[in-house]
Amino acid sequence: MITVRFAPSPTGWLHLGSARTALFNWLAARHGGGRFLLRIEDTDRVRSDARFLEEILEDMKWLGLDWDGELVYQSRRFDIYREKAEGLVVAGKAHREGPAIIFKVEPGRTVEIEDMIHGKIIFQTENFKDQVLIKSDGSPAYNFSCVVDDSSQGVTHILRGDDHMTNTPKQALFYEALGLIPPKFGHMPLILGPDGAKLSKRHGGVSVREYKEEGFLPEALANYLILLGWTPPGGTEILDLAEATRLFEIKDMNDVQAKFDILKLKWMNGEYIMKKPAADLLPLLRDQFVRDGFDPARLGDGPLAGVLEAYRVRIKTLRELGELADFFFKDDYAVDEEAKAKYLGPAENRDNLREFAARLEKLESFSHDAIEAVCRDLAAERNLKAAGIIHPTRLAVSGKAKGAGLFEIMELLGRDISLARMKGAAL
Repeated sequence: MITVRFAPSPTGWLHLGSARTALFNWLAARHGGGRFLLRIEDTDRVRSDARFLEEILEDMKWLGLDWDGELVYQSRRFDIYREKAEGLVVAGKAHREGPAIIFKVEPGRTVEIEDMIHGKIIFQTENFKDQVLIKSDGSPAYNFSCVVDDSSQGVTHILRGDDHMTNTPKQALFYEALGLIPPKFGHMPLILGPDGAKLSKRHGGVSVREYKEEGFLPEALANYLILLGWTPPGGTEILDLAEATRLFEIKDMNDVQAKFDILKLKWMNGEYIMKKPAADLLPLLRDQFVRDGFDPARLGDGPLAGVLEAYRVRIKTLRELGELADFFFKDDYAVDEEAKAKYLGPAENRDNLREFAARLEKLESFSHDAIEAVCRDLAAERNLKAAGIIHPTRLAVSGKAKGAGLFEIMELLGRDISLARMKGAAL
């Protein structure tokens, strides 16, 4: 049975590269009916922070990932690491330097790794220094603690980034010294920014948290990250975790670096927004509005669902809905000043707006069909194109020169708000 692990360090938010590593390990386990374990590499007592761990776990759940068994904390296993290191000292394979324990690397050896993604990789031990097993402060070195934990947890396959490539031969030497069978290793090419450099802050957001706050859906972000390292059979691009689990094979992973393309991610997120039922989107929308400083309580579920449907085809992220439809949630909404001067500056336009408002007051039903009929009748009487009334009215009720259908917007805003804004703009 395949057993894999994801081992985050709680020293910061969950990086997109780390999230991708977790996703591929999870897919490998679920596809093979195996186990996906979670180990917390918190040996850095100064930088490790419980709030980061809480966020990492929450982000993993948000992406749709679960794990098997209890969490393993390296900070609680220092005695085990020292015991294993002391055993290597007794065996003559390591020595003490004060409180530290150092592993002697034998020169002149060749270490071969059959990488699951890159194929055979060869290393020469001349390029390695002697390796620290236990540091002078009593904490374990990364490579040694990984080997001890992976072997004790029964990890059979290790999928991680190419930045760990140089760690693998050193870990192979530790497996050999401890008399253990090493797992299979696979190293994924790193995610690059558009300029070909390693993805970093200068390219934009690099953590899952940032994309969540920008209004990306978890299904879309997970889908996109999976494509940065694996091409599904048939080349399909939109697939959920269930379908990815069914199709995924480690042997099909790409051995070339992938560039992060925010435009493609936004396109994909827009596709998921289009398909997701309104009932599932509304809780996410309300959370998004609160984060962005809007008051979602101003609209009930029915009107909010109406706003969503009016703008669904126009948005790529949930945050964009607030930017486009801020006038639903607050009275001090953004106003396009140039368009205001163009459409509300002429006295004739303001007169048409006053008359339109006066006629709308008499409507029994403030429905979009009824509003439109009044608009077109007024335009015909005054020998105008309907746009001559629509543009000033849109500016009056929304502050914007374009957007969703005006009459649908007015119905959603309601009679009182729509007429109050029209009358105010006509002064």
